[in-house]
Amino acid sequence: MQIEMNVFGEDAMEKLGAAFSSSLKEGAVVYLEGDLGMGKTTLVRGVLRGLGHEGAVKSPTYTLVEPYDVSGFEAYHFDLYRLSDPEELEYMGVRDYFSETSLCFIEWAEMGRGVLPEADLIVSLSFIKDGRHVVFSAKTEKGKAALSSLKG
Repeated sequence: MQIEMNVFGEDAMEKLGAAFSSSLKEGAVVYLEGDLGMGKTTLVRGVLRGLGHEGAVKSPTYTLVEPYDVSGFEAYHFDLYRLSDPEELEYMGVRDYFSETSLCFIEWAEMGRGVLPEADLIVSLSFIKDGRHVVFSAKTEKGKAALSSLKG
């Protein structure tokens, strides 16, 4: 199952994230794909605000992961861009972040291949004139349920 759309501007990307948030209340593993500056963190900010987070949402480029407590469950935003070896994830106890109910957004997931769990959803962002093309792809039943809710 797949949903595609075009998004124009940072506010629109945040609004898309907020709309997507209601589909993710059961938790999920979401891989975020796209070059630098495509709006991955902006989308995550929209989701977290849609779930009730009121504080800052920053890119975890240097910390690798930023935790958030939203709507009674844990959400984590990973950015693995600077990871030099997937084994580093084992040293930081990455498996402890993933549970049935946690919501995990992972940028640059290919850097953690072999250690990370498979994605429920993959969100791909690419450049189009004056905006971004966004593709939501479900990879599991949980992902399909989230997309059905988003489509709804």
